[in-house]
Amino acid sequence: MNIVYVDDRVPARHAEISKEDAAHAWEHCICSRARLDKNPDEYLAIGYDSKGRSLELVALRNAEGDWLIYHAYTPPTENAKRELGLGRSKR
Repeated sequence: MNIVYVDDRVPARHAEISKEDAAHAWEHCICSRARLDKNPDEYLAIGYDSKGRSLELVALRNAEGDWLIYHAYTPPTENAKRELGLGRSKR
């Protein structure tokens, strides 16, 4: 099983999100995709933490398949939802 690490910057920038919240949301993501246009090892995801909040997450995958979450935000931004195909389309 791959290991999920959470950067110290996540709770430092967003005190309402703990490392455990971010890791739980990553492990319970509803949608994710590689950001091939930016970095093929970078993934964007939306998942739910143990409190039921939806979180926007960005993580890097290393050669061993482990993850480093370096960005977490709640609620997910419209840009993130659109990038994952979950946002509203413009008419």
